[in-house]
Formats: sequence, structure tokens, C-alpha cells
Amino acid sequence: MNKTKKTALLLTSMVFCYSLLAVIIEIPQDVIAGFKTGKAESVSKYFKDSVELTINNNENIYSSTQAELILKDFFKKNQPKDFTIIHEGGKGESKYAIGNLTTANGNYRITLLFKKSGNTTYIHQLRIEKDDV
Repeated sequence: MNKTKKTALLLTSMVFCYSLLAVIIEIPQDVIAGFKTGKAESVSKYFKDSVELTINNNENIYSSTQAELILKDFFKKNQPKDFTIIHEGGKGESKYAIGNLTTANGNYRITLLFKKSGNTTYIHQLRIEKDDV
């Protein structure tokens, strides 16, 4: 095999491997839309059987149904105006995202930890903390 073909094969292999790593976990658009619009159902459909949920230092592990009700109550009291992802990272089958949620009652920092099980991405942990900045 000549040098040009070897180089092309190596580059193709590298791009293929990188693309596999890059698409392991994507942040579901439904989750982003759910935070923007205050629709707990859009977020909670990515909860597994249980989820670690923290809202303003109240931390516990809840069933997906309980966590959805708590999130609905949060959105009812804090009508969202906007939500943006400001940072994301991770590797393998875990990914985190940090976002800013602007509500009628102030700003919140949202931290999401996603895990992948088979072909399914789910929210393992959700933190909502008042942003005093």
C-alpha cells in the first residue's frame, strides 16, 4: 500500500472513531425545550425508574413519578422565561450539562447528569440551584 493510501486510511479511521465517541450521548432537545417552556413531562420522560433530584438544597432520590410532580411544582412557582446550556462535557456513557434558567422569580443554575443504558439516554441526576449572581 502506498503512503497516500495509508494516510487516507488512517485519517478515515480517526474520523470514524472520533464520530463514534462524539455521538454516544446527545442532550435530548425535549429536555432543553422542557426547561424553556416549563413542561415537566418533557424533562421527566428521560428519568429512569428513580432520579437524584436536588432543588435548592433539598436533595433526595425520587421515583420518576414523584420527581415529575416536584418539577411541575417548581415550574408552577417559577415560570420559565429562558433556558440555555452554557457548558457540557463527559466521556464514555456519561455526560453532564450545565445551564442557566431564567424565571419570573430569578435565575437558577441547572446541572444535569445523563447516563446511557443500551440505546437509551436517561437523566441520572438533576440539580436546580438558585443563582445569586
